[in-house]
Amino acid sequence: MKTRRVYSTPDLASARAAMAAARQAGVPDEDLSLIARSDIELDRIPEKDKDEHTDFKPAAVRGLAEGGVTGLLAGLVAMAIPPLGVTIAGAFAVGAAGALVGGWTAALMGASSPDPVRQKFEETIESGRILLVVDADGEAEDQADRAVVATGAVPMPFEQPTALS
Repeated sequence: MKTRRVYSTPDLASARAAMAAARQAGVPDEDLSLIARSDIELDRIPEKDKDEHTDFKPAAVRGLAEGGVTGLLAGLVAMAIPPLGVTIAGAFAVGAAGALVGGWTAALMGASSPDPVRQKFEETIESGRILLVVDADGEAEDQADRAVVATGAVPMPFEQPTALS
């Protein structure tokens, strides 16, 4: 499982140097992103390097999982009640319906809530610092941490499993 770590840099040049160090340590491009104040993001950061502004994808994944489990449990309970006549296929159909409804509902809620990194470090971002977000696991995680810190990036108090790893 990948772990998300966040580093603070004073400017875009420092952020790019820290990104390059993480790449050299074995972290692929899709596991690196930058978060900055909106005027900095619009003017200077390429779209591919920006972190998402919302919790849409992680919320959708959580919703699919939770809705699927809840729906499957409801289907299995319905199987235990003979007058309902629910078969095992029906229980799985209820589980699939629960996953769809849960994913859709959670994704809608996630689209309206800010990314957890953005929430936690709002003041740091608004002060003009640029955050580097690194998702890595195993040996690459430790190597990337050492390499990024060696560029002068400051580790922030944020370390959590990545929802989509």
